[in-house]
Amino acid sequence: MEEKKKHKLKESNNHHFKPCSDVKGIQFGGQFVLKSFTVRRSSLLELLRLLAIHPPQQNQLEHQSNGLPFPSTTMYLPTSFTILAQNAWHTLTLGLGTKKSKVLLFVFETETMKSAVDRIWPAMFPLGDVNKRLIFGLTGCEMARFKFRKGCLTFYIYAVRSLGAACFPCAGDLRVILDSVIELKDFIDHTAMLALSNQKSITFQPSVDKLI
Repeated sequence: MEEKKKHKLKESNNHHFKPCSDVKGIQFGGQFVLKSFTVRRSSLLELLRLLAIHPPQQNQLEHQSNGLPFPSTTMYLPTSFTILAQNAWHTLTLGLGTKKSKVLLFVFETETMKSAVDRIWPAMFPLGDVNKRLIFGLTGCEMARFKFRKGCLTFYIYAVRSLGAACFPCAGDLRVILDSVIELKDFIDHTAMLALSNQKSITFQPSVDKLI
């Protein structure tokens, strides 16, 4: 009975994974101007802050065998220019231009895969290049796509593993990220992202900046 449950769970997980060429990319609707706006690779602190996950303290890190959390996750945020440009576009179009932004998270099956992909993916690029360069351009892999709208932010989350793999080793991290996004309240304004990645946040302990 237990083996049947595991088999069904594995089939359910595999059902979500598709070759990169068949996975849905990010969508723009009629807001084609968004394709020229840029996103940047974020720091771990920004990832934790955006998902409202409190970072581990020094004593917790010393007892963790895998070190910092989400070691196989890469996130892209809108750049400061994008946020300012979207606000200006919204004003110039008398409210017709969207103020909504997109956040991209890629949870890779291993930290090794993440490191290899990070070396070939640019640190900053236009949103219009995401589908072609990041999603459809990643050969030898398959992805599972999740999309959540949270007010002015739309989260695109992709689980990435080797093509034909039987399981997803980082399913625990993926589950935590999905649950965290689901629990988030709608974002009314995304200008908080203008803060520099090394700027202290009142929601975290001062010592955290030294850990990341």
